[in-house]
Amino acid sequence: MIVSKEIDLLPDDSQRLSNFCGQFDAHLRQIEARLQVEIANRGNQFKITGTAHSVDAACMVMHTLFEDTANEQITAENIHLTMQDASVEQLLEQPPDTPHPQVCIKTKFGLIRGRGANQQEYLKKIMTHDINFGVGPAGTGKTYLAVACAIEALQTERVRKLILVRPAVEAGEKLGFLPGDMAQKVDPYLRPLYDALYEMLSFERVEKMIGRGIIEVAPLAFMRGRTLNDAFIILDEAQNTTVEQIKMFLTRVGFGSTAVVTGDVTQIDLPSEKMSGLRHVLEVLKDIEGISFTFFNARDVVRHPLVQRIVSAYEAYEKNKTT
Repeated sequence: MIVSKEIDLLPDDSQRLSNFCGQFDAHLRQIEARLQVEIANRGNQFKITGTAHSVDAACMVMHTLFEDTANEQITAENIHLTMQDASVEQLLEQPPDTPHPQVCIKTKFGLIRGRGANQQEYLKKIMTHDINFGVGPAGTGKTYLAVACAIEALQTERVRKLILVRPAVEAGEKLGFLPGDMAQKVDPYLRPLYDALYEMLSFERVEKMIGRGIIEVAPLAFMRGRTLNDAFIILDEAQNTTVEQIKMFLTRVGFGSTAVVTGDVTQIDLPSEKMSGLRHVLEVLKDIEGISFTFFNARDVVRHPLVQRIVSAYEAYEKNKTT
């Protein structure tokens, strides 16, 4: 059930309110994204709309942050840590029979909605977690929806950059012999990500954003040594990472950033002696709070109906093979 609540932040100090809201209300947008609420304000009066749990959590976080404005400059890092301290994930827990509002992502060419409960849950997790895993067969929308969330985060100025990462397994990540600059060398491996970007933003706009550095493409090996703040990072085809590579990638995530890792553990192209980093990390991190996991199956395939049948046939074959 959607509810609204109004609060007054006192004292009514314009300088503190400016600090609290951030430039172009960026801080409010960050709270909205994490807690899945809508915040409208006029001066020091704020109206919060969402589910009852989300609204209560948002009110508590907003009061805490406004108190902090008396002594410090509020940043995205402050907001992140305040919500972590408040254990907002626990505050957002709802009874299983409570209907969740459907997540819709606005793009230039229309609304994008998750098809089915699993895709909807995937979108909600990306909106509320800093590190997310989407694991399942081809055609389940895990990469496409991650790109949609990234574009929405860019358009609402919750992040400053979109970073697309993919392991270049076939070339052993030694790309020097390929012609062109770095983006051109890695292009073939990032084609599914590009296709989704072009569909949602248009070719011309994507090319401009790449030229300005707002969208960055990079092989996984080039992530080493970096700390990525205020960015939306997508690691695609993660089943082809090694254990060391995926650990390195996950430890690059900085404040204000969201990472989505997608892959299909049934399509590993690594040499047989190397263990898939994705398969390994699913075991290592399965009980870590704050990391979301969404597992797709044949029922979630949104491509041609034959693709769904093909995936189901392979799943049945593998199951019979192991029994």
